[in-house]
Amino acid sequence: MRIETCHFCSSNIYPGHGIAFVRNDGKIFKFCRPKCHKAFKVKKNPRKVRWTKSYRRTHGKEMAHDTTFDFERRQNVPVRYNRELYLKTLQAMKRIQDIRGRRERQFYRMRMATAKRTLKEQLDKKRAKEGRVTVTEQEEQSMMQIAEPAVARTAEQVAPQTVVRKAAQKITAPAPTTAPTLSFTFGAAPPAK
Repeated sequence: MRIETCHFCSSNIYPGHGIAFVRNDGKIFKFCRPKCHKAFKVKKNPRKVRWTKSYRRTHGKEMAHDTTFDFERRQNVPVRYNRELYLKTLQAMKRIQDIRGRRERQFYRMRMATAKRTLKEQLDKKRAKEGRVTVTEQEEQSMMQIAEPAVARTAEQVAPQTVVRKAAQKITAPAPTTAPTLSFTFGAAPPAK
């Protein structure tokens, strides 16, 4: 089973999915969905379309150079089946995936730290322009709180998902209490003091 990559957005194409476009010169282009196929036909540049992997790499949002990418390159060299080699390859693939995940998380943390630093520098410049050189911590915290939800959202996407299940707890109904009775009369005069 071979998992191809989309020619436009570089996402995975699993067997039985996607569209194959064969040009007149015989070159085959595979696309994951009609959105990518149409963008290719209209001659859009994937490096300028924000949702593609090539855009994210060229704009520094994802790792562009890493030694783990060398293992992913396609090797069309036939190898005779060997069970030991097969098992070692599977173990190596898992190990490489772990290493790449760790490096991507580290890259993300570094990118967020620099983004936070640049945001702080922009705030300092703005305040200096307004004539306020001193920065109160409340102002700084309020600006950082604005950026926090976006950082947390993307951190959840990068971090591996872990599922924690809690044991079922018994729910007991509280003891019934009698509520005080209130009586209202409409149209009557208020009580005299």
